[in-house]
This record gives sequence, structure tokens and C-alpha cells, in this order.
Amino acid sequence: GMGLSTMSAARIYKGQLAGGSGEESVLAMETFPYMALAKVSGSIPGGTVLLPLPETQLDPSCFQTYTIDRQVPDSAGTGTAYLCGVKANAKTLGLSGAAVYGKCRTTFGNEVDSILHRARLAGKSVGIVTTTRVQHASPGAAYAHSASRSWYADANMPKEALQDGCKDIAYQLVHNTDINVILGGGRMYMTPKQTPDPEYPEDPDQNGIRKDGQDLIAEWLRAKQGARYVWDKKGLDAVKDDSVSHLMGLFEPKDMRYELNRNTSTDPSIVDMTEKAIRILRRNPNGFFLFGDVCVACAGGRIDHGHHSGRAKQAVMEAVMLDRAVARAGELTSPSETLTVVTADHSHVFTFGGNTPRGNSIFGLAPRKAKDKQAYTSILYGNGPGYSISDGGRPAASLPAAGRKDKDYKQQAAVPLETETHSGEDVVVLAQGPMAHLFHGVQEQHYIAHAMAYAACLEPYATEPRCRAARRASHGTQCTPQTLLTLLALCMAALVGG
Repeated sequence: GMGLSTMSAARIYKGQLAGGSGEESVLAMETFPYMALAKVSGSIPGGTVLLPLPETQLDPSCFQTYTIDRQVPDSAGTGTAYLCGVKANAKTLGLSGAAVYGKCRTTFGNEVDSILHRARLAGKSVGIVTTTRVQHASPGAAYAHSASRSWYADANMPKEALQDGCKDIAYQLVHNTDINVILGGGRMYMTPKQTPDPEYPEDPDQNGIRKDGQDLIAEWLRAKQGARYVWDKKGLDAVKDDSVSHLMGLFEPKDMRYELNRNTSTDPSIVDMTEKAIRILRRNPNGFFLFGDVCVACAGGRIDHGHHSGRAKQAVMEAVMLDRAVARAGELTSPSETLTVVTADHSHVFTFGGNTPRGNSIFGLAPRKAKDKQAYTSILYGNGPGYSISDGGRPAASLPAAGRKDKDYKQQAAVPLETETHSGEDVVVLAQGPMAHLFHGVQEQHYIAHAMAYAACLEPYATEPRCRAARRASHGTQCTPQTLLTLLALCMAALVGG
């Protein structure tokens, strides 16, 4: 959900939070030396993907044909692209374009493996950090194969899909890939129906919802040696990095709270979760892969959600927090060994303008009134819940409602919709570390997965000359020049519509 306009707004807001005018501020991710643009929609004539990587003739199995059914994408199809390396149909996870949304039977034989899965098979430790539910579309694309992004638990699946043998996303989280670190929300999808939530035991709406009676958390703990499960910040802080091989932390029944709503004593931030994940994963001498998802409307997941609800301050603060996580990840890793990639699954119809002066609050008003003699906010949405008509006209925006004090203020929108929509323009890809130069120019979004796999010597590029040479130099171990591999993906999930 973090398009360029969101990044620009986050840069200004970061500076204003520090007491400056904002425009001169620099995000940590903006210091990365390599940049590309990723096309989130479109197609290649004939449906063949050719990735011009140096030293390599790609295995024909990577020349995936694909279909794409939307000009403006969702988080499931884009997640499949940048994690699995193929374009996909909207609302499907970890499946090629041959799969049909909502049709369970089209799943079988059309599964595609993510870079997280391939990293684990190569002996690396792997992790997922998200501010959404861990079963959400963006993190889900890292481990699940589902004809519907909404099949969080068996209770969310149609009877026909269950009868045809499809498994819900929460079940796949535990059974598909051996993931070392899982941090985010999504408790209710893991436990049997009517199981009280540990944080909200008196609220039946937060209870577990599984109909099959399985306690997936308990099952996961039994299957993993050295595993820990936590559900609040106190539990996370108590985890000893050197004694835990597997960590699952589920901090809300569904999505985690926005940063501006977060209870700092009970809920960890995206920075807290990222640091804990890296400290555990980096113990593996073969390296690690970490997927971090902060939704700008939704951090790493909530950027996206904030934009969908028209709450620009929530979304932009999530982007600021994501940048803090990027900065902290950089402090905990070595740029000579770690490829760090920051990108977005898609953008939003979010912009800011109005000839505002230097130092104007990013959430404030434009200095001049519109043609209808009414004030308007500098930040605007092309559509969404911020549209309003009163007595036949548009009511004026006013401060402090549009200012810094109201985190839930809905920025004005041009078209009335219940939720704001994604947009279809290209998104930026920022990279630093070994092989970061592969990220350049304008690329198809699914190129990202291939470039990362090539950089980390993962299948199907494990036998490339540079990878064979690295293994020989390290006396046959699996180590590569980049022993650590981190992906921090911006704002890829959404509370409504993803």
C-alpha cells in the first residue's frame, strides 16, 4: 500500500515529528543506493517471462506463463508475484494464473513456491513479521496455496472447498513450510470455536473460530523443538534469543492495532518484532530470509488499511514505523552480507498538493480555498469514505480536525466509496547489499522474486557459476557471499478489500 506519494508524506511527517518543517527529512530506506520501479499490472505479449540476469540462462520452468485479470491489483496477486515469481489472478495466493478464484479444484497442480519456502529448503532460517493477521494476503503468499485469500480458517471456507480437499490458510501456516519466526496478529483463526481469547476473555467476538476442533498453536508447539508461543509484548520481551529456534507471537485476534492506537505496554511495534526476528534468525550460519509486512493503509500491513479507511494519519504513521524498522534492521545486519529490499505490493489513490508552504502540517489545509469557496485538505483521496455532501454542497474542511490532533480524521475524497481503492501505477523498489544492482530500471513485479533468488543462490539459480564458486570457497557449505537475506515489504495488506 505504500506508493511514492505515501513515502513522500512519510518523509515530511518524520521531519515534523522531529520538530522540523519536514521537507528536508530523509527516510532510512531512501539511503539505499539502488532503485527500480515495479509494474503491478500489465502483461508480456505471449505470456512469457524473460528475466535478463547476468551469467545465466534461466531454467525453462521459470518462463512462467501468466494471466492477470485486473488492471489495478490486490495484495494476494501482487504478493504471489513478488514472493513466488509469477503473475497471478486477483485474490489467489501462491498459485499460478491457471488457478481460478474461489475454485478449490483449480488449486491442485498450480501451486508455486515462494522465495521464503526455497530459502528454508536451502537451509536458511526464515521468518514473517506483519502488523496484519499472519494469515493475511501479503504474508500468506509466502507459505500458502489458496484459491481464495479469505480462507483464513476452515470456518471461512465454503463446504464445497472443504469437501474437495483444500486447506485453510492458518492450517497451511503450520503445515506447509517450517517457518522459524511468525509474528503478527490472527489468534482467532488458530484455535477451536468458542476458545476464549487470552487478552479479551470476556469478549465472545474474539474467541477462536475453527470448526475442525484443532488447536494449531498447540500443534505447532508440539512439532517444534525449542519453540515458544507468546501473545503480548511482555512475553515477546522475555524470549531469549539464543535459546529459541522457533517463535510464534500472535498479538491480536485479527489484525494488530495501528501504531497510533497501540498499547505500548501490551502490544509490540513493528520495530520490536523486526528486531526480535532478526536476533533469532541471524544465528543460522547459512543465513536467513525475513519477510516484514507493514500495511501503510494497513505497518508492513496496516499502511494499506489506513488508506482504505481514508485515515491518512494512521497510514502515514505506519509508513514512518516501517522506516524505523528498516533502520533498525540495518543496525542489526551487515550491508556487505545482507540484501535488503523494500517495496510495496501496490499503491493507493492518495496524493497531497494545493501549493502548501514549507512547514505546513502534512495533514493540514491548503492555503487557498477551492472554487466553491470552501477550504480543503492538502492530502486528498481520489475516492473513499472521506467524500461528503451537506445541504447540496461540500462542507469545508476545518482545523484541528484536519490537523495533527485527530488520528482518525478522514481526509477528503472526490468519489464516494465505502472504502478507498488501490491504484495501478508502478511502485518503487529500493535495495542495498549483495546483488542490489539487479534492481534497476522498470521491471515486472514478479522479477523481484527472481532477483532475490539469484542473489541468494536459491533455486532455480543455485547452480549458477557464482554460486558454485562461493560454495567451493567455503569448503562445500551452503554459505553464499550474502549470508543474510531480508525483505521488508511495505504496506501490502488491507483490512477491507486488500
